[in-house]
Amino acid sequence: MSDFFGVLTLFLLVHIICDFYLQPKRWIEAKKERTYRSPELYFHSLLHGMVLCIPAIALGIGWSSTVCLAALVTVSHFVIDLWKASTRKGDQFSCFAIDQTLHVLVLAAIAFHIADGVTIDTILQHKKFPDAVMVVFAYLLVLKPTSMVIGHVLRKYPISGSDRDSSHGLVAGGELIGYLERVLILTFTLVGSYAAVGFVLTAKSIFRFGELNKSDDRSMTEYVLIGSLVSVVIAILVGTLVSLGLGVKMK
Repeated sequence: MSDFFGVLTLFLLVHIICDFYLQPKRWIEAKKERTYRSPELYFHSLLHGMVLCIPAIALGIGWSSTVCLAALVTVSHFVIDLWKASTRKGDQFSCFAIDQTLHVLVLAAIAFHIADGVTIDTILQHKKFPDAVMVVFAYLLVLKPTSMVIGHVLRKYPISGSDRDSSHGLVAGGELIGYLERVLILTFTLVGSYAAVGFVLTAKSIFRFGELNKSDDRSMTEYVLIGSLVSVVIAILVGTLVSLGLGVKMK
């Protein structure tokens, strides 16, 4: 037996190997086409349960508990994958994220149950728990809430319909770029690497504004510039405040 994070790490390792390396593409396509009638769905779910027995036995878990663990993982994986294969939006990233989150939650619940001396109280009273909550809060804050703030700010500066029609970018591509940009800025800020933040801003400026400057569309350029600056300011501000709370030193 071991601590919670040690057990969870082993379980996640098995999950990654089975879900991404031991699952051929033809299995994925077969699950989409035939759902519960697909033998591949059963093989894949059973594979997860069987391979998970290896770390379970290595951790000293009894045979009866190991069999129950394998059965639980097999059944839960089957149900989750069946849902994903059956839904019409199964190919969307949101479904993939929900699918993986559910798998991880199942493994975390099992690891929590079998780990030595782990209770809700020990987690809440851990000296690093407030720091973890602060970091999670920061990442959540710079994603959707920040996008909504930027949207409200940009409403004061509408661009013409012709300007919008002239854009040939990806659908919601700007929002995704903003997410990635703020996550990178926040991450580098939390580790105190402000030089890396400057590199991210420089790289974005080259690719984003270089293309806009080729046109005479000044309103679109200003629109993008305002949104980018608001995004950067919020990410740096949140990262700096959380870094001060964590006692991170600037590098």
